[in-house]
This record gives sequence, structure tokens and C-alpha cells, in this order.
Amino acid sequence: MSSNPICRLTGIEKPVFQGGMAWISEANLAAAVSNAGGLGIISAGNAPESCVSQQIDLIRTLTDRPFGVNLMLQSPSAEAVAHLLAKKRVPVITTGAGSAGKFIPEWKEAGCVVIPVVASVAMAKMAVRSGADAVIAEGGESGGHIGELTTMALVPQVCDAVDVPVIAAGGIADGRGMAAAMCLGARGVQMGTVFLSAQECRVHENYKQAVLSAGDISTVVTGRRFQASSCRCIKNSFTREFLRREYSPEATPEKIASLGVGALRTAAVDGDVKNGCVLAGQISGMVNSRRTAAEIIDSTLSGCRELLKGTEICP
Repeated sequence: MSSNPICRLTGIEKPVFQGGMAWISEANLAAAVSNAGGLGIISAGNAPESCVSQQIDLIRTLTDRPFGVNLMLQSPSAEAVAHLLAKKRVPVITTGAGSAGKFIPEWKEAGCVVIPVVASVAMAKMAVRSGADAVIAEGGESGGHIGELTTMALVPQVCDAVDVPVIAAGGIADGRGMAAAMCLGARGVQMGTVFLSAQECRVHENYKQAVLSAGDISTVVTGRRFQASSCRCIKNSFTREFLRREYSPEATPEKIASLGVGALRTAAVDGDVKNGCVLAGQISGMVNSRRTAAEIIDSTLSGCRELLKGTEICP
């Protein structure tokens, strides 16, 4: 049994999580990550209970190893999916976009490990008081919905504030990023953007190519004006029009929120990467080759171990 607390808690071999990405993190990618020794995560997104149920059933035909489901708490289906996760006894549940406190007792009774994604110390403390087994401290370098703090600033403060294991996320794509996270006090990492390039990832080829072609300043954050839905994505026609409307005098929070409806599906499923929302993190410029999920995990872990060799924090 690994001495790493994240591995002991979740039953995985390697302390590497694959992030839950709506329309992207489905059973095939998640199974590939789990089979490689990490924690593959299915994203529930805004999907109805029936679709999430199908994905859980599918992954159990593809792997016998632990996996997770990410629940977006602002989804219209959140309550139904939350009960489904308990009923299906999903090994690990990660959550985002809200507090999962009211669901945690049911999940814990079902034997699920609960690990919320947090963007501040206050959110981390609230999650732990509600019964979370660990937390994922996600910095604003991440793709998708983000908070204000960077990973470098957030992770050590969360580690100091809570007495449960912390997984670092945001701006991590290789062994250097993982080693830095471990030095900050994290006991594992979650990576999302780098898995977009995985051979097992079934996102539209145009989306994948947009990430592979990106550079260090290719992303932008939309939705910051009203501080409710800040979202990092690759610059394109969609983001330029979004920002124009966001900062126009007639903009309102409701109008701005409506601009993003369906935009991720347009890019990830339909492949329109000009008029759709291509969620990706700031490490997109480091993602420049197609590898298997196992190769991504093993190269990250080996690079981290080489850098931390001989130290007590080597994973």
C-alpha cells in the first residue's frame, strides 16, 4: 500500500487526478486514466441523471479500478445526480460551483470519498467542516471556471488551514509542476488541460488541435466584470465578442451569463473552435504532443520523483 495519503484514501496507485471537464471527461478517458493508476473522473456537467448513470455503468465495464464523478452543483440536475452517485456507490466524488454540504452525509453513508474543488481558504474550511475527506485547491491558471488566487498562492494557504490532504490543480502539466505542488504542501495533483491531448480523449479534433497549437498567452478570462462566472478559455471570435458585450454599458449579469449557454458544446462536440468556447488552462503552450493517458501520468510522476529524489515529500 502506498504511503501517500491520497493514494490510501482513494485506492489509486499514483496521486494524479484527471480533472472533470464538461463534454470532455467521459467514461473512456476516465477509464484510461484509472487503468494507468491515476484517478479518472467523469464530468456530470449539466447532463441529466440518465446520462450520468450510463457513463457510470460504462466505466465499470472498462476498468475495475477506482474512478470519480465530478458534480457541478449549479447544474439543474445536481440534486438528482447527487442521489444517483450515492445509489451507484461511486468511489470518489469531486464537486465544484457551490457547497456540497447537504449531500455529503448521504455520500459518506454510501462509502463514497468526497473531495470538493475549492478556490479559497474559506471554501476549503467550509468543505472540511461539512465532512470532506480531502480538497482540491484549484488556482486561476486552470481552464474553465476559476477563482482569483493563483495556484502558487492558494495551495500553501489551504494546506496550512485544513487538516485533510490537499490536491493541487491549475497550471500543472508535467513533473516540474507536480514537484512544485508537493513542495507547497500538496499530496497529489489534478490535471485537466494536458489530458485534452491524450489519445483516449474523444473531444472533437478541432478542439484538440486548438490546444496543441496554443502558446503561453493564448488564453483569456471572460466573465470577470460581475465576478460570478470567470472562465478561462482560448482566445477566438467567441471570446472577443463575449468581452465586447461584457464591458458594454448595457451589460447585466443575466445578459452576460446567457452568452455562454451552449458555447462549450459548440466547440467540444461540434468542433466550431471559432464561435464556441474552448476551455483550456494557461499551460496550453506546454501541451504540444499526443500521448496516451498512461504516458502523461508516468512522465509526470517520474519527472517529479527525479526532482524530489531523496526528500521526504517524494511521492
